[in-house]
Amino acid sequence: MEETLEFRLSGSGGQGLILAGVILAEAAIREGKNAVQAQSYGPEARGGASKAEVIISEGEIDYPKVVLPDVVLAMSQDAADKYAVRVKKGGLLIIDNTYVKNIPATSARVYAFPISRLAREKVGKEMVANIVALGILAGLTGAVSRRTLEEAVLSRIPRGTESLNLKALELGFEMARTFTVKVPA
Repeated sequence: MEETLEFRLSGSGGQGLILAGVILAEAAIREGKNAVQAQSYGPEARGGASKAEVIISEGEIDYPKVVLPDVVLAMSQDAADKYAVRVKKGGLLIIDNTYVKNIPATSARVYAFPISRLAREKVGKEMVANIVALGILAGLTGAVSRRTLEEAVLSRIPRGTESLNLKALELGFEMARTFTVKVPA
């Protein structure tokens, strides 16, 4: 059976979740998988709601919209409130507990990480929290390999930020391995 994974990356405008979705889809394509990516913004460019959706499959993708995601990333309280209940039963809900203080009831497995805080403290810039989150997503799901995710990150980020973003990606993989805080569903 060919595996298909649906992702919804959500938060506030300015957190770089659209870019994260593009990078995730590109990494999948680099591995020879099929991928589709869609995005939507709230009315404000910064601060409003933002989400990116990615479907990755070994086979054909029959329907290009996320219906019931296997993985939801919520990097703001609004995103958690809106999307936490819409995760496949037993799927993953990844929370940035820097900004999400109340985790809604869900049938997903919940993992809470201080993504934005650790991006700021350990990498030096909160603006790379999206790349930290990608490392966590890939580390927990195995949807794409570390090598192709690094290649996709390097192909999409501004010149001069390579070491900063690679450090952020490494932090995400490290968090997925060691900093996991599991909250019972």
